[in-house]
Amino acid sequence: MKIENKIIMSNAFNIGLIVLIGFFAMQNLNLMLTKLRFVEIADDLNASFLEMRLSEKNYFLYHDESALLDLKEKIDSTMKSIDLAVKDISRAIGQENLDQLKSHLNQYSEVVDEVKTSRLGDTQIEAKFRTKGKSLREFSNTITKLERKGVNDIIAKSKNILFYSFWAIVLTAIVVSHFISQKILRSLREIQRLAKSISQGNFNKIEASTPADEFGSVITAINSMSEELRNREEELIQSKKLASIGILTAGVAHELTNPLNNISMIAQNYQEFYDVLSEGNRLDLMKKIEGETERIEEIVRNLLDFSKPKEAKLEERDINETVGKSLEIMQNTLDISNVEVTTELGQGLHHVYIDDHQIQQVLVNLIVNAVHAMEHGGVLKLATKPGDKGRTVKVDVIDTGKGIPPEFLPHIFDPFFSTKGVGGTGLGLSVSYGIIKNHKGTIKAESTVGVGTTFTIEFPVYNKDREEDVVRNA
Repeated sequence: MKIENKIIMSNAFNIGLIVLIGFFAMQNLNLMLTKLRFVEIADDLNASFLEMRLSEKNYFLYHDESALLDLKEKIDSTMKSIDLAVKDISRAIGQENLDQLKSHLNQYSEVVDEVKTSRLGDTQIEAKFRTKGKSLREFSNTITKLERKGVNDIIAKSKNILFYSFWAIVLTAIVVSHFISQKILRSLREIQRLAKSISQGNFNKIEASTPADEFGSVITAINSMSEELRNREEELIQSKKLASIGILTAGVAHELTNPLNNISMIAQNYQEFYDVLSEGNRLDLMKKIEGETERIEEIVRNLLDFSKPKEAKLEERDINETVGKSLEIMQNTLDISNVEVTTELGQGLHHVYIDDHQIQQVLVNLIVNAVHAMEHGGVLKLATKPGDKGRTVKVDVIDTGKGIPPEFLPHIFDPFFSTKGVGGTGLGLSVSYGIIKNHKGTIKAESTVGVGTTFTIEFPVYNKDREEDVVRNA
């Protein structure tokens, strides 16, 4: 069932419950109003009955015949009032009580007629007269008291019904809302997990049963997208492999061509001018060949490091110590390059799990690049600090050099890409990138032409429980 339909059903249930409670409340209210109406009528009747009793006493005290006539008129008037409000009275006290009230009133009227025709001083008739008047008055008072009590009972009952109904509606709404929200949250968490997995490159489907609602459609769409992305990733990886082979081949050819051409030219000159060359010139040419050979060896060594990095020997280390050692290695180069070095090393940083020598290699490479970028001197700053809410440690290498043009920045970690012309192999940053990735870290660069460049390396903090999870270089 769709979530929309579930929400509609829950709302319909709550509305139905409210309507039902409202119906019972209206019923009780109508009954209460009817009884209140009778109480008002009963008050008028009791007032009339009281006047009847007064007329009755006047007759007995003063033997005034007009008092009987007045009493008869009051009885007739009361009977008419009852007939006019017979429906309200019947609903309030019931037909049986209404019939008894009329019976008492008729009997009282009959006694009045008997008193008129009897001789004065007939004690039996007078006693009956008093008894019927008293019975009528007592019955009326009893019915009135009962109806007043009934009104109070209805009010108390309605109050309880409304109180418990209110909490029943609230609890029902909470339970239904909790059920629906939990279902929505479960689906959202599953979608979030899948989206996070996709962002990390894991294109696995959600294998759990797909709900038959809107979230089921979303999960199905994400599964379809995940499968498509996996297919595209395979195609992209294959394409990148082919492109990498082409770049690698072209790069190797380009890098090796220059020193080989130089060796060939030197060898030709050596053969052609051998007889006229002095011993010193011959030695100079051999030294140049040796230099070009060393250059080829460096290219091949960097290429091997790039294609098959050495196995990392990971240890718990203080990153500040690693930074300090890297600066010591480069101190002489920094001194003769007119580069001012500043450090801002964070205190109390968590340790990291690294190969100290490999990270020194990365930092030395970044420092060398920074020195080359500051041909006429400048300021080099190395800073360490916590990152990502204390879950990582950052190392910043900041220079005030010429900067990297924006169009080059996305490619600086590509193999054989270099901004130094013939002076660089284009493998240093690629090798550094691979080392950092094998340490489960990240490296990124920000640069502004004419202002400088900042390289930021970020390592996860050391956690002994996760040592086995660290991906070692193979």
